[in-house]
Amino acid sequence: MSFLNEMVGAGSATLGYLLPFLFVLTLVIFFHELGHFLVARWTGVKVLAFSLGFGPELFGFDDRRGTRWRIAAIPLGGYVRFAGDENAASAPDVDALERMGPEERRGSFFFAPLPSRAAIVAAGPIANFLLAIVIFAGIFLIAGRPVTDAMVDEVEPGSAAAAAGFAPGDLVLAIDGEKIASFGDMQRIVETSADRTLRVTVERAGTQLDLQATPKLKEISDGFGNKLKIGLLGIKRSTNAQNVRVQHYGPLQAIGAGAQETWFQVARTANYLGRMVVGRESTDQIGGPIRIAKTSGDFATLGFVALLNLAAILSVSIGLLNLVPIPMLDGGHLLFYAIEALRGRPLGARVQEMGMRIGLALVLALMIFATWNDIIHLSALG
Repeated sequence: MSFLNEMVGAGSATLGYLLPFLFVLTLVIFFHELGHFLVARWTGVKVLAFSLGFGPELFGFDDRRGTRWRIAAIPLGGYVRFAGDENAASAPDVDALERMGPEERRGSFFFAPLPSRAAIVAAGPIANFLLAIVIFAGIFLIAGRPVTDAMVDEVEPGSAAAAAGFAPGDLVLAIDGEKIASFGDMQRIVETSADRTLRVTVERAGTQLDLQATPKLKEISDGFGNKLKIGLLGIKRSTNAQNVRVQHYGPLQAIGAGAQETWFQVARTANYLGRMVVGRESTDQIGGPIRIAKTSGDFATLGFVALLNLAAILSVSIGLLNLVPIPMLDGGHLLFYAIEALRGRPLGARVQEMGMRIGLALVLALMIFATWNDIIHLSALG
């Protein structure tokens, strides 16, 4: 009986992670591919297939324009396949292209004008950013945003804040000239500024002071057992009722706030990648499907709004990742098109094929590395 209970418990736990993971990933991938699809239709390029997932088809149907809409067995991505494509990565089918007549060429992605091809490819990441804006805006419009004043309540002894001269009662007004409206605004800058000296403007007893503070890189837990490395000053916020409120937005204000939040996520991710490239940030924060599944399950326990917030953050990450100039990714295609625009003609088929092979190797290596990180991460959690 106990064995049966354990099996039921394990199955429930698996569903608790699997269902939120599928919801988040499917939402993000669907809108990414929808961006490609809509711009392709708009520019007159024939779409052969719109697939959520890879591998064998589980369910599908053909629309009136001949596009096969399909759900496949491996839900770790998706693709839109255009007329003239050899595979899901939009590598050209040279033999098929040579056999095409004038009418077929007009609907082929490969023979579309360069601006059309570039717009189709760029539409995927752009759709991800737009999705993030819409989700953030919706959350702010419906639920508002909790805000705490950037008031210092306590200063941790021996911390970066103590060394900089912070004192209880200080109200943070600006960091490096950027206005601070809440404790969250300050946290966002500090978390991504480890080991970088910041000029912090505070108000103390009616007088403005400039303090020089250098956040320390420290490892913390996010409440689910996950370890994060972020910059910390060592101060605690004031939780007095007069310093805590919920900020509400109208529709236009919510869209603006959603755009700002999306830009912040873009900047934070780009900052992390830049610091990682120069060796100032650890690669252990790179995660793959296993960690996304775990994080989705964790966020689902906090409610549907938290899960949507995670979907928006993941959408930004997917959009940025696809803009990396590696063949196989959207950024790689855009790189080829930039070279084509400069040369006045496309790169040769052999060069593009070699680029795709190198890109495939890099993408597979990244997936393996991310999965290995996930395994190490789960092992550390016990």
